[in-house]
Amino acid sequence: MTENSKNIVVPNPWDKLRQFTPARIALGRAGTSLPTKPHLEFQLAHARARNAVHHELDVAALEATLKARGHEPIVLHSAAENRPMYLQRPDKGRRLDEASRQRLAQVSRPKDGYDVAVVIGDGLSSFAIEENAGPFLDIVLPALMDQKWRIAPLVIVREARVAVGDEVGELLGASMVVVLIGERPGLSSPDSMGLYMTLNPRVGLTDEARNCISNVRREGLSYELAAHKLLYLMTEARKRGHSGVLLKDEAETLSSAVTTGQKSFLTD
Repeated sequence: MTENSKNIVVPNPWDKLRQFTPARIALGRAGTSLPTKPHLEFQLAHARARNAVHHELDVAALEATLKARGHEPIVLHSAAENRPMYLQRPDKGRRLDEASRQRLAQVSRPKDGYDVAVVIGDGLSSFAIEENAGPFLDIVLPALMDQKWRIAPLVIVREARVAVGDEVGELLGASMVVVLIGERPGLSSPDSMGLYMTLNPRVGLTDEARNCISNVRREGLSYELAAHKLLYLMTEARKRGHSGVLLKDEAETLSSAVTTGQKSFLTD
């Protein structure tokens, strides 16, 4: 091998920054193209993102996971009959089908109603729900119980968009809804889960009425920090009487015991 062939990849001066982010920076170049290794890595990431979108949620496994934790989830379906329709008709994923509406009508509820309904939707990445929903609920649900929130039975919705949670919350008579849903996959995060909280949920609300916490996953926003932020938003929404753009995330930073290791190269 000649000396020239060894140096065919031109290095990037930002190379040291790659240790701080999974983003595709400082990849170098070979002539006017990407080197072979990052090119193949890009193709693999793209394939994983596509798989995440088309992957069907393993509802049976999710049910078993939740039942093992002492929950009895209600499984529903949006008006999108299948995955192709879900991807082509976003509006169908925002409403329940008739059978699901009838199922919720049969759910008994306490005299004073529920404070919150928790909805788990597959969204655009079922991988995100299969990976993150259980561990996150292990943290947030006990905290809500300790604070005496009246929690509706957990609901799983297949072929779900975020807004379907508004209909679920309205039919259950809940004062608030929290939706756990798989986010649109990124090329470095096909398993990112989003949290959407809405006060006084009802059909017809738009995104300005919701608060969002995104990138909840082991390599992103930790379950502990996400739960901390969500509990703050829920408490403040109930106190102030509104959610969405009128409610900002002003939660105090968690203790260093929780955030250990989450440092910024900009400040080190």
